[in-house]
Amino acid sequence: MQNSLSHLAYLTLEHAIVTLALQPGAMVTEKDLIDLAGHGRTPVREAIQKLAWQGLIVVKPRVGLQVAEIKPTDHENVMQVRRELEPLAAALAADFSTIEQRSELCKCAEAMEKCAVSGDLAAFFAADKAFDELLEEACPNSFITSALGPVQTHSRRLWSASAKPDRMDQSILLHVEVMRAIEQGRPADAGQSMTRLIDYLSGHK
Repeated sequence: MQNSLSHLAYLTLEHAIVTLALQPGAMVTEKDLIDLAGHGRTPVREAIQKLAWQGLIVVKPRVGLQVAEIKPTDHENVMQVRRELEPLAAALAADFSTIEQRSELCKCAEAMEKCAVSGDLAAFFAADKAFDELLEEACPNSFITSALGPVQTHSRRLWSASAKPDRMDQSILLHVEVMRAIEQGRPADAGQSMTRLIDYLSGHK
């Protein structure tokens, strides 16, 4: 897993945006984000660049930085991409993941299952992000993962905006099914499980 200062800054800021600690449409300064991330100017600037590329932060020259608004069409557009690409990514990951990656997937599944007991939504989002990054590492097709990265993050933010505790259990169950199929090297099951997960998420705005 990546552990550079810029990546750690990115994870902190992405989490704040996804969990709506940074509200959609809010204006923020670079100093605000440096304070929030707890890292220096260079790592945070690199994190801002990635967030801007993902469409989560809008850089407005001579004005500042704005957390991207949530648009009415975002959910449908995001799920359209995920529905086409993510089952394929999961199947490829099941074929090509390393022993180390499968071990990390097992830990990620366990962390997510704990969230079903605790009801900790923030921890669920952290585990979901970890799963996305493991999927990116394990899938050998970088074109697929480059397309998926931004929409997975937007999907988490959209889910957070309407999340209810009673929706966590089914989502966790479906996520864990995908992780177990990848971990156990079952490509067909991984793809099918991911399709079921996407279908569930598509029906819950």
